[in-house]
Amino acid sequence: MKTAYDVVIIGGGIGGLMCAYQLKRLKPSLDILLLEKGQDIEKRTCPIVTKKTRTCLKCQPCAIMEGMAGAGAFSDGKYIISTEYGGWLPDLFDSDLVYQYILRADEILMSFGADKEVYRPSARLRYECLKHDLHMQSAKVKHLGTDANFKTMQKMINDLKTKIEILTLARMQDVDIKTHEVTFTRANETYKVKADAIVLALGRAGALDFKKWAEKNKLELSNNQVDIGVRVELPYEIWEPFSKEIYEPKIKYSTKQYHDVVRMFCFNERGQVVSENTNGVLTVNGHAYKDENKKSQNSNFALLSTTNFTSPFNEPIEYAKSVASLANQISGGSVIVQRLGDLRNGRRTDEKRLKESSVRPTLNAIAGDLSLCMPKRQLDNIIETLDALSLVAPGTNNYDTLLYGVECKYYSARPKAKEFELDNTDNIYALGDGAGFTRSLSQAAASGLMVAEKIVYGEIANLSDRR
Repeated sequence: MKTAYDVVIIGGGIGGLMCAYQLKRLKPSLDILLLEKGQDIEKRTCPIVTKKTRTCLKCQPCAIMEGMAGAGAFSDGKYIISTEYGGWLPDLFDSDLVYQYILRADEILMSFGADKEVYRPSARLRYECLKHDLHMQSAKVKHLGTDANFKTMQKMINDLKTKIEILTLARMQDVDIKTHEVTFTRANETYKVKADAIVLALGRAGALDFKKWAEKNKLELSNNQVDIGVRVELPYEIWEPFSKEIYEPKIKYSTKQYHDVVRMFCFNERGQVVSENTNGVLTVNGHAYKDENKKSQNSNFALLSTTNFTSPFNEPIEYAKSVASLANQISGGSVIVQRLGDLRNGRRTDEKRLKESSVRPTLNAIAGDLSLCMPKRQLDNIIETLDALSLVAPGTNNYDTLLYGVECKYYSARPKAKEFELDNTDNIYALGDGAGFTRSLSQAAASGLMVAEKIVYGEIANLSDRR
């Protein structure tokens, strides 16, 4: 390891990887160091996934959330070819420009073996939803698959290893915005390196770290929304008419009781519910494999109630973590699963009732009562939305539909920046989910390419002008 580099990238998720890839493509002479606080991708093995244990051991670092390829390595690999959702880049740049970068990132992934099959929007299904005041977002989407996506990212990382220096298990401690000195720890040793350009690509797991660093350096931040809800699991046949045609039904609903927005997203056909460990707090998510032998008889999706806090409250990430932490506490250090019918009837799901359920859970969660840890308003929103969704997919609100909690998505407070370059800094950039600009693989990848263009050319411009 040297003491000075042209570029230091902090974070090995898809945004950081795309940034490194594009930098070397545009200017091969650049000397680049990438720091990742988790393991290398080959060493990212979760004891639950490998069936060595049935409960989360709270490994540090968490193999699901942290490591090379980021949280996206173990996602089900949805790649959204649209600017309609997946982040806020279209608020900052022209939508057509963002779309170009999304397509370019897709080309790069395909060069490393990513799937070419595209699911297209359905006007018929959109109309069926509209009849019941359900608003289905329309976009082209790819399902890369948890297993296939992992292999794609592995190939990309192996290629980058021949071009840049990568250090794993390297945790950022500080970035000095004046001297451009990056301080990090690795194997109980502290190191310092300098760089002309620094890219903070900390990802979802690093959202809180980014916020603390920005506040320490008195950088202006604006809070994003926080989404709190559950992971819904039910027989795959219920949503098969949707998933076979568009793969992911991404639907928004405004509740009649509170006029809150609830969104259905992250759909996994014949997938598995999984737990995630973010800084010691367990939440839930979903995976779906391409391999037929790894598929289940259930599908799952997130159902989240969105909250935008106003003054004087200014800690949305801490709020979401506190709700999830309470669920961990009540469940004895795990996550909770409850039947929808039991939740309606105000009674806890116990092990006996869970075994009697017609839906067999794919995650070994603790049978319990979500009403003891989740706010009433959010639970009311979730129940009302499940009833609305059942109008287009009958059976969604069955008694035995399983609800896992808590699932939450909190997005880092977004820094004030111009073309990702942080205000009051010189050549220091922030990108992706960790900086509150994106919330999807495609937009995070696009932001990585855009930052690379900014570093090399001094501006983010139409890609066709540079081909």
